[in-house]
Amino acid sequence: MTWRDRIETNPDVLSGKPVVAGTRIAVELVVELLAEDWTPDEILDQYPALSRPDIQACLHYAHERLQSERVYPVKSSPNR
Repeated sequence: MTWRDRIETNPDVLSGKPVVAGTRIAVELVVELLAEDWTPDEILDQYPALSRPDIQACLHYAHERLQSERVYPVKSSPNR
Protein backbone atom coordinates (compact mmCIF):
# COMPACT_ATOMS: atom_id res chain seq x y z
CA MET A 1 0.00 0.00 0.00
CA THR A 2 1.25 3.48 -0.87
CA TRP A 3 0.21 6.95 0.19
CA ARG A 4 -1.93 7.08 -2.94
CA ASP A 5 -4.24 4.51 -1.36
CA ARG A 6 -4.77 6.73 1.70
CA ILE A 7 -4.58 10.33 0.50
CA GLU A 8 -7.18 11.88 -1.76
CA THR A 9 -8.19 15.24 -3.15
CA ASN A 10 -11.74 16.26 -3.89
CA PRO A 11 -12.78 19.78 -4.83
CA ASP A 12 -15.83 19.38 -2.58
CA VAL A 13 -13.74 18.57 0.51
CA LEU A 14 -11.62 21.35 2.07
CA SER A 15 -11.42 23.13 -1.30
CA GLY A 16 -9.49 20.24 -2.81
CA LYS A 17 -6.70 20.10 -0.22
CA PRO A 18 -5.22 16.62 0.18
CA VAL A 19 -6.93 14.75 3.01
CA VAL A 20 -6.79 11.30 4.53
CA ALA A 21 -9.23 9.24 2.46
CA GLY A 22 -12.72 9.07 3.91
CA THR A 23 -12.09 11.96 6.32
CA ARG A 24 -11.90 15.72 6.31
CA ILE A 25 -8.51 15.59 8.03
CA ALA A 26 -5.96 17.46 5.93
CA VAL A 27 -2.47 16.15 5.31
CA GLU A 28 -1.32 19.66 6.20
CA LEU A 29 -2.83 19.33 9.69
CA VAL A 30 -1.17 15.99 10.39
CA VAL A 31 2.24 17.27 9.26
CA GLU A 32 1.78 20.44 11.31
CA LEU A 33 0.93 18.46 14.45
CA LEU A 34 4.04 16.32 14.01
CA ALA A 35 6.10 19.49 13.51
CA GLU A 36 4.60 20.85 16.75
CA ASP A 37 6.02 17.78 18.50
CA TRP A 38 2.79 15.82 18.85
CA THR A 39 3.43 12.10 19.00
CA PRO A 40 1.56 9.73 16.70
CA ASP A 41 -0.26 8.41 19.78
CA GLU A 42 -1.44 11.94 20.68
CA ILE A 43 -2.70 12.46 17.13
CA LEU A 44 -4.51 9.12 17.17
CA ASP A 45 -6.11 9.96 20.53
CA GLN A 46 -7.42 13.31 19.22
CA TYR A 47 -8.35 12.04 15.75
CA PRO A 48 -9.68 8.48 16.15
CA ALA A 49 -10.59 8.32 12.45
CA LEU A 50 -6.85 8.13 11.71
CA SER A 51 -4.54 5.15 11.85
CA ARG A 52 -0.77 4.90 12.06
CA PRO A 53 -0.57 4.04 8.36
CA ASP A 54 -2.57 7.22 7.64
CA ILE A 55 0.01 9.30 9.51
CA GLN A 56 2.83 7.61 7.59
CA ALA A 57 0.96 8.23 4.33
CA CYS A 58 0.77 11.94 5.17
CA LEU A 59 4.53 12.06 5.65
CA HIS A 60 5.20 10.13 2.45
CA TYR A 61 2.86 12.45 0.55
CA ALA A 62 4.63 15.54 1.92
CA HIS A 63 8.03 14.03 1.13
CA GLU A 64 7.09 13.29 -2.46
CA ARG A 65 5.67 16.78 -2.99
CA LEU A 66 8.79 18.42 -1.57
CA GLN A 67 11.06 16.10 -3.52
CA SER A 68 9.49 17.21 -6.80
CA GLU A 69 9.64 20.91 -5.88
CA ARG A 70 12.06 22.99 -7.91
CA VAL A 71 13.82 26.02 -6.49
CA TYR A 72 15.46 28.60 -8.71
CA PRO A 73 17.89 31.20 -7.39
CA VAL A 74 16.85 34.81 -7.90
CA LYS A 75 19.46 37.51 -8.12
CA SER A 76 18.84 40.24 -5.59
CA SER A 77 18.48 43.78 -6.74
CA PRO A 78 21.55 46.03 -6.29
CA ASN A 79 19.25 48.47 -4.43
CA ARG A 80 18.76 46.00 -1.59
